[in-house]
Amino acid sequence: MTALLAKVRACTQCQAHLPLAPKPILQASSQARILIAGQAPGVKTHHKGIPFDDASGERLRTWLNVTREQFYNPALFAIIPMGFCFPGSIEKNGKKLGDKPPRPECAATWHHQLLALMPQIELILILGQYAIDYHLPREPLTVSATPLGILSTATQTSSTLKPKSITVTQATEQWQQFWPKFIVLPHPSPRNNRWLKQHPEFENNHLPRLRARVLSLLQQQD
Repeated sequence: MTALLAKVRACTQCQAHLPLAPKPILQASSQARILIAGQAPGVKTHHKGIPFDDASGERLRTWLNVTREQFYNPALFAIIPMGFCFPGSIEKNGKKLGDKPPRPECAATWHHQLLALMPQIELILILGQYAIDYHLPREPLTVSATPLGILSTATQTSSTLKPKSITVTQATEQWQQFWPKFIVLPHPSPRNNRWLKQHPEFENNHLPRLRARVLSLLQQQD
């Protein structure tokens, strides 16, 4: 694992596509039992070099009911986002509208190698659509027949072959399908306060279950 992490942190394969110098940010250990799978570092995280060292991280640690020391202990928590470097910002008319999607090269090149060296992972916390699409199975779209009972080539391509992504809301509603190995969380960013207000069951029902699971796994490593 030490050798692999050194290779990952020295990776520059996306350099031509990044707005800043490559700076892969992740946390991993072969002993970790809990994996946090997020999107990609933001620009503040790029400069700090520490994942979730902000208001989102404080909320996430509160959700998990863990200390900062526990959270940043790689023997307890692995933090492997879909993209390891800040991908840049989406801008329109001079205004920033959020970050670009994670670079796909990270998952294609490194994720399977990292996960293969973490056999003790028992819980994966999934944040964001790109992490959902990578870690959770996708649902096939429901195919409806034409009046003649025959699907055209275009319909087959869009309805039969193309998988349907499951959303954050759907995944939290269908949590039993993925529990206890996976749980999808809304991003802990303050930007999601509206979603949290619209879905009080997340804090009322899911968080107690999640905290109990996390506590159980951490106690196994004491």
